[in-house]
This record gives sequence, structure tokens and C-alpha cells, in this order.
Amino acid sequence: FPPSLQVFPSQDPLDRADFNAVEYINALFPTEQSLANIDEVVNKIRLKIRRLDDNIRTVVRGQTNVGQDGRQALEEAQKAIQQLFGKIKDIKDKAEKSEQMVKEITRDIKQLDHAKRHLTTSITTLNHLHMLAGGVDSLEAMTRRRQYGEVANLLQGVVNVLEHFNKYMGIPQIRQLSERVKAAQNELGQQILADFEEAFPSQGSKRTGGPSNVLRDACLVANVLDPRIKQEIIKKFIKQHLSEYLVLFQENQDVAWLDKIDRRYAWIKRQLVDYEEKYGRMFPAEWCMTERIAVEFCHVTRAELSKIMRTRAKEIEVKLLLFAIQRTTNFEGLLAKRFSGCTLADGTVKKPEVPPPSTNPFLEDETGTEADEIVMEKSDTDKPKKPKVPDNPFHGIVSKCFEPHLYVYIESQDKNLGELIDRFVADFKAQGPPKPNVDEGGAVLPSCADLFVYYKKCMVQCSQLSTGEPMIALTTIFQKYLREYAWKILSGNLPKTTSSSGGLTITSLLKEKEGSEVAKFTLEELCLICSILSTAEYCLATTQQLEEKLKEKVDASLMERINLTGEMDTFSIVISNSIQLLVQDLDAACDPALTAMSKMQWQNVEHVGDQSPYVTSVILHIKQNVPIIRDNLASTRKYFTQFCIKFANSFIPKFINHLFKCKPISMVGAEQLLLDTHSLKMVLLDLPSIGSQVVRKAPASYTKIVVKGMTRAEMILKVVMAPHEPPVVFVDNYIKLLADCSTDTFQKILDMKGLKRSEQSSMLDLFRLRLPAPPPGGDSAGSLSLSAPTPEQESSRIRKLEKLIKKRL
Repeated sequence: FPPSLQVFPSQDPLDRADFNAVEYINALFPTEQSLANIDEVVNKIRLKIRRLDDNIRTVVRGQTNVGQDGRQALEEAQKAIQQLFGKIKDIKDKAEKSEQMVKEITRDIKQLDHAKRHLTTSITTLNHLHMLAGGVDSLEAMTRRRQYGEVANLLQGVVNVLEHFNKYMGIPQIRQLSERVKAAQNELGQQILADFEEAFPSQGSKRTGGPSNVLRDACLVANVLDPRIKQEIIKKFIKQHLSEYLVLFQENQDVAWLDKIDRRYAWIKRQLVDYEEKYGRMFPAEWCMTERIAVEFCHVTRAELSKIMRTRAKEIEVKLLLFAIQRTTNFEGLLAKRFSGCTLADGTVKKPEVPPPSTNPFLEDETGTEADEIVMEKSDTDKPKKPKVPDNPFHGIVSKCFEPHLYVYIESQDKNLGELIDRFVADFKAQGPPKPNVDEGGAVLPSCADLFVYYKKCMVQCSQLSTGEPMIALTTIFQKYLREYAWKILSGNLPKTTSSSGGLTITSLLKEKEGSEVAKFTLEELCLICSILSTAEYCLATTQQLEEKLKEKVDASLMERINLTGEMDTFSIVISNSIQLLVQDLDAACDPALTAMSKMQWQNVEHVGDQSPYVTSVILHIKQNVPIIRDNLASTRKYFTQFCIKFANSFIPKFINHLFKCKPISMVGAEQLLLDTHSLKMVLLDLPSIGSQVVRKAPASYTKIVVKGMTRAEMILKVVMAPHEPPVVFVDNYIKLLADCSTDTFQKILDMKGLKRSEQSSMLDLFRLRLPAPPPGGDSAGSLSLSAPTPEQESSRIRKLEKLIKKRL
């Protein structure tokens, strides 16, 4: 639309951009009769033309003076801007004059301010100088009179005042006063050390001196002096205080050996009590002298114990070593309760970082006794527990010396675990396999829990001794006996499969009665296999938890060396072998029935009846074995599902192979086999819940395998039942139903139909010609349609058979 119509919308056709005069006239005079009003219409249009001319004339006249008015308005705006600029300039000039006037007024005031500030600084400096000079004189006099109480307060003040003169050290008088202060400090340090040496002589084991007010004040002065003076006082006092300990517990003394380690800790406890009574008030509290004495005692004890254990290493036994470690860790715990650890390392205690909450199900509170059992219940596996945070800064301060000798402990645990595994083996042989108890499900072997409880005890005990290389050595021992348990207790007790010497004959199968045939494994053996499977699963889960716990106990730098994946794989192998045994047992029990099926004279079957005896035999074995296995694997449902899947993958191909051996087959025989196949399919679909009061839907993965495999068997029989004339229809029907491009399979179908070799040869040639081009990368067997419709070429006998099957269902 033109801009005019956008601003002033109009419905008049004359205002439209696409105005058509012919159409407009036709709209005004649509018929010949309307031409009678042509004069009236012409007058209206003329009137509109005159109005438009008047409007145009008015607008043109109105625009005549617009240019002149615009120029006048612009001139007036320029004049107003010039006037405004002049006013702004006047204001700026006045502001500059005002500023200059203010500067002149305040110049004298600024000079006075500077003079006041300088005068104040000078007076303050003179006062500090007077204080410094007087303080230095008083400090020297008090030092000579050993008035340490007054010196402690005065010296700190003098040092603080002297700091104000650091920028005036170029002045000789100031530098001289600073040197006098340093000399007084050195003299005080030497004098205080001499006083302590006189009060606590280093020679001899007897302390001839004692606490005094002079020494207490001297310690206050030492706080202000060079820190080396304080350290020297502390070092000499502690060394003199522990001199008796070095004499009493020399290496050649009986009390120095590990069996009397309690006496060492009893001695230091008495000494600390004696110190608190005699010298507790002499040293400032912030010196933490009691803790320093205890820490130095620990360092000395660790060095002495290390030396004597190296000398008498052959005399160290496990019980003696554990006794010494236990007493030492108890003493370290006592120190942690009594002291803060502020004197350790660099004088500060690093607060241990609290690790984030862990979801490790192996974690539990370890503050109880060593006999606490590992929480392995599945109900607790989803409860995250907060890991224990080490809060003992004194841990290892003495007990670190035992770490080089922990190989004795590791060797002992190796021996004990070996004996434990041997006892498990002997107990299993003596007690026999666990009694079948299908009501409670497969039970975990009790020896498994005993093994991991012992592992927990060893792990906690070793982590208290060391979190370094000994933990790695203990992990290696754990790995060794996890493997031994898997092979000796679990795999070693799995029932052995034996080949059956005989089988069922065709006649016996046809006349077989219920219960006349049993599986190769007895009820006790089946329960044993399920129990071993459940135990292996328990060990697998617990070993994973054990690995996580070991990584938390060991030093961070050694975590990568802890790996129990191999042991977990071993238990997985045991689980796989157990499932395979159960599958082989049930599979072997069904073999005679399938053999009998393949040896029956199917061309002589005259009528279709109920399911064949071999089907009844297979169903009987399934009903005997599967409920027992399901009930004993109630706690490990996923492995029962694996058993079902593996059995289906084993039985169905074997059934199809035996189906190919049934040759030749008559039309009635094929109908009977199709009925039998459908019966087996229904039983296999119901396999996971067969014989159970609780009907549970089978897993989709299992159902898919059964449907796919048994549908293939049904399609094979349907192809066999189809007439082979005309050959083209038969071949197309085969390709459509089986979607199998293998000539071997087609050959087997022809053998089942009982065709002659000459007929088979022509059929095979036709089959090769009719084969469709295989899809790239496709699997012909995988393209099998499980719900293929019945082709039109199927005979009426096939439809009758389907009706019979539906009637039976």
C-alpha cells in the first residue's frame, strides 16, 4: 500500500492503487436498466471532482509561506544560542576568580597545618628518644642486678620504641643506642643461660637446683629475646630431665626389652606428674613444657627401641611384637587425650581434612573391639557411612619404629590364613555339603563369612600399625588366600560331571513312566552347586568392598598398588562354572529323550494325538530340576535368569539338530512334531516360574530367545508339511518362512521330506536360482520374522493342525 493509505485508510475504490476504470463502471452499471441513473452518477462524480480541486487549492496556498517562517525560526534559535554561550562564559570567569580567591585565603592556613604536623612529629620523636635513652640505662642497671621481672616489661617497651627509629639509623647517636640495646639483649641471654645451667647442671643425673621466682621471671625475659635463647633453655632442661631415663633403660638392661615396655611409659607418666608439681609454674604456659618433655621422650624411645630391635631381631615374636605395639598405641592415644600436639613438626597442628561422605558399603565404625564383624548384609549396602577421620596427632610418634619388623606379623598372618583355609577344607569334608533347604534358598557357606571376618580383623590391626608398605604386603596375602578359597573350597567342591554309560532306548521312552528317570546330579549336589554359586557371588561383592576399604586405609601414594580385580574375576569364573554345570546337567538329562525323538519312525505315524512321550520326559526333567535351582538361587535372581538363558541357548539348537535327524517324515508325523514343538515352546516360555506358586513374568531377554528359536523349529516343520509340487512355490515358501540362504539347511529339509536324490538335485538348483541377493552386512538368520503368516500355498492339512492346536490351548 502507498504511504498515504497507511496513514489515512480509505474504503473508496478510487483511492486503490490497482484501480480499474472498466471494473468500476461495470460495478456502477451492472445492468442495462441501471443506465437510467447515469445523469445522477455523473453529477456525483463532478461534485467530487470540484471538492478535490478545492482541497488541492487550499493546500497549495497554505504551503506558500512555510519556507519564510522556517528561516525566521532558525535565525531566532541562533540568536538564543549566542546569548546562552555568553552567559556560560561569564559564569566560568567568575568561578575561576572565586577559586583564586579561596587559594589565597587558605595558603597561610596550609602552612600552619604543615608546621603543626612537623612540630608534633618532632616532639613525639624527642619523647621517644628520651624514653629510649632512659630505658637503655635502666635496662643495663637491672640486668646487672638480675631484676628479670622488671626487665621483661622494660625490654619489650624499649624494643617497641626502638622500632620507631629504624629510619634514623644514619644518625650516630641513634645507632649507638641501638647497639647498646643489642648488647644488653646478648648479655641477658648469656646471663639467663648461665642461671639455668647453675640451677640445672647438665653433669650428673641429680637435679641440685630447683624452681625460683628469678628463673620464672627469666623465662618471661627469654620470650622477648632471640627465640634461640628460649629453644636453648628448653633443650637443656628437657635433656637434663630425661638423663635418668637413658641410664635406667640402657640397651643392656632387662627392662629395655619389649616385654617390659610398659615400664617405659609408667616412668614418663611419673616424671610428668613430678614436673607439674615442681616446675609447672616456672615456665610460661605457652611454652607447653609438659608436652615438649613427652614428645622428646617419644623421640628418644623410638630411637632406643629401633636400635635394640635391630640388635635382637631374631628374638622378636608375633605375640611380643603385637603386645609392644598395643601398649605403644595406647600410650599414643593417652598423649592425644592429654595434649594438643602444638609442639609437633613446625609448631602447628594441621587439622586433618574431612573427606567427603562415602557411599562405600564396607565402611563402619571401627572403635569397637577387633572381633567386630564386617557388615556384609545387602540391606546395608546402600547406606553411606562417614569414614573415620584420624584425630591423633601423636599416632606413629613411637610405634613407627615397629614398621620395619612388621614382616613378622605379615608372615604370621600368612601362616594363620593357610591354616584357616586347610581347616575350611577339612570341615567341608567332615561335615559334607550343606543340607538342602529349598524353603530358605541357597545358603552361603559359613566359612566365607569367617574368612572375611578374619580379613577385617587383620586389616584393622595392620592399619593401626602402619598404613605404608606393610598394608601392601597384607593385601598380597589377602589376594593369595582369596584365590585359594575360590579354588579349594568353591571350585574344588563342585560336583564332577561323568559321562553317562547308557541311555534310554526308543521302546523305553515310549513306555516311560513318570519318575522312572532322574538327572545325573542328586538333590544334594544341585543344592551344593547353588550354595557355591551364592557363596561366590557373596565373595565377589565383598571383595570389591574390601578393595575400597584397603584403599582408604593405605597411604594415598600407595592406593594404585591395591587391585583385587584378578580375585573378583576368579569368583566370576566360579559363578560361570556353577551355572554351566547346572545347564549341562539339565541338558544331559534331556539328551536321551531327544535321541529317542530322532530315532522314531515318523513316516509310520498314522494319526495326531497328545504330546509324544519324549516331550513328557523333557518336561518331567525340567519340572524336577528347575524349581530346585530357582528356590536355591532365590537370593541371586540374576544368576537364575542367566541359567535359564544359557539352557535355552543350549537346548533349542540341540532340539533343532535332532529335528533334522527325523527323516523321513510323513504329513501326519510332521503334524505330530509341530504339536510337540509347540508344547515344548510353551514349557520353555514358562520355565522361570514353572512349579512356582507365585507366577512371575519371564524376563524379556529370555522370552525373546525362546520365541525366536522355537519359532524357527515350527517354521521348519511347516516347510516340511508343505507340498513340494510345484517346486517353485515350495522353494519360495521355504525362503519366505525360514529366510535361511544356506543350502545345507535346505538339503536337510529335503531329506526330512524323503525326496529322492534326483528330485533333490533339481530342487537345489532351483533354490540357488531363487535366492535373493543378501543384504550387505546382514544376517539372514537375524531377519527371521517371528510372526510370519501362513502362505496361501499351504494345504488344508496345515490349517486343520492349527485349529487342533488352538483347541488344545
